[in-house]
Amino acid sequence: MNFPLRVWRQPNAKAGGKLVDYEARDISPNTSFLEMLDILNDNLLGRGEEPIAFDSDCREGICGVCSLTINGEAHGPDHPGAVCELYMRKFRDGATIIVEPFRVRSFPIIKDLVIDRRALDRIVQAGGFISARAGSAPEANSIPIPKHDADLAMEAAACIGCGANGSAMLFTAAKVSHLSLLPQGNPERVARVLKMVQVMDAEGFGNCTNTYECEAVCPAEISASFIAKLNREYARASLRRGAGE
Repeated sequence: MNFPLRVWRQPNAKAGGKLVDYEARDISPNTSFLEMLDILNDNLLGRGEEPIAFDSDCREGICGVCSLTINGEAHGPDHPGAVCELYMRKFRDGATIIVEPFRVRSFPIIKDLVIDRRALDRIVQAGGFISARAGSAPEANSIPIPKHDADLAMEAAACIGCGANGSAMLFTAAKVSHLSLLPQGNPERVARVLKMVQVMDAEGFGNCTNTYECEAVCPAEISASFIAKLNREYARASLRRGAGE
C-alpha cells in the first residue's frame, strides 16, 4: 500500500509550522499507524533529513501518549481506539492522510506532532488522589462496595488521559467520578471537585458543548454521563462550601 502523507512540521514551540508532503510506500496493511511513521522516519534518516517527532510509549492503547489528529479526527477513523491501535488497512490504498497534533490551546506544540499535555497532570495533582495509609495493599473485601458502584468506578477509571476530548471535561469528570463513587474517596470529596475544576478552568479548557464529540472519539469509551455527575458533584460541593461545611 502507498499513501501520500501531509504531516505537520514545526521545529519548536515559538516557530511557525506547516504541512509537509511525504510518501509512505510499500506499507503492509497489517502495519500500525505508528509503525508506518517509524518506517517513514527511517527513510528520512537514510536521506539525511530530520525525522518527524511524535510521542509513543506503550503502543497498546493504555498510556494515551500517542495522541494525534488524523484526517481531522482525534486518534483517526478506527473508534474506539488510540492511534497506536490504528492499522493501515483502515485506509484506502493511495488515499491522502493528513497528520496533525491535537489542536488545543492548553496543549502547546513542543515539536512537530509532540504536544505538552502537562495541563492534565496539574488537574490530577489538584485532587486526583485519596488519603490512604502507605504500605501493603489492604484486603480487597475489607470495605463492602455495591457492585453497581464498583462497575461505574471501574468504567471511569479506564480513562487513559489522552486529551482527545479537548475541553478536559470528560477527563476531569472521569477522575472525579471514579473517586466519588468509592468510600475511599469520601474524605476529599468536596475539596477534590472544587480544586480540580478550578485548575481545569485556570488551564484554559472550555466548558462542555453538549455535542458528545468527546464520547465519540474517546478510545476508552468513557460515557458523557460522567460529565453530568461532575456537574452534580460540583454543585453539591459548592453548596456545602457556601454553607461553611
